[in-house]
Amino acid sequence: MLDFGFDKIALIGAVALIVIGPEKLPRVARTVGTLLGKAQRYVADVKAEVNRSIELEELQKMKSQFQSAVQDVEQTVRQEVDSATQALNQTWQDVSNDASSSSSYDPDTGLASPPPEYRHPKKNWRLKRGATPLWFKQKAGVKRHTQSGAARVARFRPPGRT
Repeated sequence: MLDFGFDKIALIGAVALIVIGPEKLPRVARTVGTLLGKAQRYVADVKAEVNRSIELEELQKMKSQFQSAVQDVEQTVRQEVDSATQALNQTWQDVSNDASSSSSYDPDTGLASPPPEYRHPKKNWRLKRGATPLWFKQKAGVKRHTQSGAARVARFRPPGRT
């Protein structure tokens, strides 16, 4: 804004004192101060709005660049997945052709015999845990029952205290 030194402000004050008079000078000074404050706030608001619009434009540019980069990555990933799928299908066809010519070929149905079905090993950890002898559990310190906090404190309280 305007750059006033102390000597210029003193000169303006002396002229205002002569022209306006000592009775009206404080009221005029307050009015001028409030108008200057409003003008400074308005200028600051305009600057902030311009800065916001510039930042918004920059963010929109960054967004468009990011979206284009994402699309490029998506296309390359899709191409790689498609090529891997084609290679897998080709390998599967080669293996199925080799399997049909091997000994697992069933001439009655014209198809290769299916692989054996998966059977779960049927390991039951509860049964194994229950099969452990009680004397071994006591020796190893395996907990058999749950205890409340008060029962645990009472159990491990040193002797001689009640």
